[in-house]
Amino acid sequence: MQILSVAIVGGGLAGCECALRLARAGHRVTMFEQKPGFHSPAHISNNLAELVCSNSLRSDETTSGVGLLKAEMRALNSDFMAVADACRIPAGKALAVDREVFARCMTERVAAHGNITLVERQIQSLDDPALLPFLVEGSAVVIAAGPLASASLSTSLQTVVGSEHCYFYDAIAPIVWTNSLNMDVVFRASRYGQERGEETVQGDYLNCPMNREEYDVFYQALLEAQKVSTRAFEKECHFEGCMPVEALAERGPRTLTFGPLKPVGFVDPRTGHRPWAVLQLRAESINAETCNLVGCQTKLVQSEQARVFRLVPGMEQAEFARYGSMHRNTYVNAPEVLAPDLSLRALPRVFLAGQITGVEGYVESAASGLWLGMLLCGRAAGHELPPPPTETALGALLGHLQTPARHFQPSNVHFGLMPELGERAHKKERKALYAARARASFTAWQTRLS
Repeated sequence: MQILSVAIVGGGLAGCECALRLARAGHRVTMFEQKPGFHSPAHISNNLAELVCSNSLRSDETTSGVGLLKAEMRALNSDFMAVADACRIPAGKALAVDREVFARCMTERVAAHGNITLVERQIQSLDDPALLPFLVEGSAVVIAAGPLASASLSTSLQTVVGSEHCYFYDAIAPIVWTNSLNMDVVFRASRYGQERGEETVQGDYLNCPMNREEYDVFYQALLEAQKVSTRAFEKECHFEGCMPVEALAERGPRTLTFGPLKPVGFVDPRTGHRPWAVLQLRAESINAETCNLVGCQTKLVQSEQARVFRLVPGMEQAEFARYGSMHRNTYVNAPEVLAPDLSLRALPRVFLAGQITGVEGYVESAASGLWLGMLLCGRAAGHELPPPPTETALGALLGHLQTPARHFQPSNVHFGLMPELGERAHKKERKALYAARARASFTAWQTRLS
């Protein structure tokens, strides 16, 4: 087996997952990470693999695309999934983690591996002198700088691919201190939990119920609140899966009640009836001292966030541990600039991994790093790994990056990326059928790898 020497730029989820897969196979990895000397606009921790906008890794059910992807990653011995499972905190059917513990554990795992050298350095461009030794036979460069890659590195990448970067804006939700909530109003429950006969105390979410009048006041304030201005030279373009709550509200008064504030599956213990709207809060850490406002990503100025969200019953005296914010995320037009192995068509020894490729989400980002690590390991061993079938979650996600589109957009993993079912089925059965087909296809593919 040839021993590779690989430079990885960026110590986020994709970079760590790729580095650990290569290192465990005996390859030498040099990871360039700009922290703690430099931080992106959204990062605050000095640890690697920092989760920024949420502590949720979304559904763990295999009848969802992301739940299926996590199951496939576990089967492929993903370090990311092993750490996430060890750091999980209660979140109903979702997998949520203690963010600080998760990042610390990932950092320790990377730092402890003898085949990984961690270098604190901000890589300014693809021709940075530190990368030149890795642009030769038996070496490779992996750009896993994330969607918040520095302006200089983004400009260098743009020059190499010869086309303009696509971009979108990403918003993160506020976090409040749990002890500042009014627990005479806020109740603990999971959606549909009461209908299943569960005790309220077993619920994994805190819920702020609103009647119609209270919701109307909140909704109007949200529409009228002052927002952070977009710079004149930047076109504002949001990723649909992470829309600011105020942008969703502009679509109509019921958009939120059928979206992030939907009350279905809840009963307000004070009234015995379903509320008109429910704002949910999810614990940020195992001690639940702070909570994330679920689905409330926002670009409101900080003073307006405090004013508007304190209009929600139960949050009248809410103290904010972190305000929501908005930042620019960049990604490449993957079908145009990336080869199927995630290398740059214009510079084949340079590979991309993570959200800068056009995958969206923590799990998806880590999955792309895992696959790239596996692919490079296979080549070093003298064989080309067959790509995962598009019927699988991982294969569907990678397939999205090779599917030409007039306006390529980032995407989470979902069943819509997979080939259509070859059979007619009732709507309620389709997800289960997609999942069953994916599991069978993944098992057959994994058998071929061994």
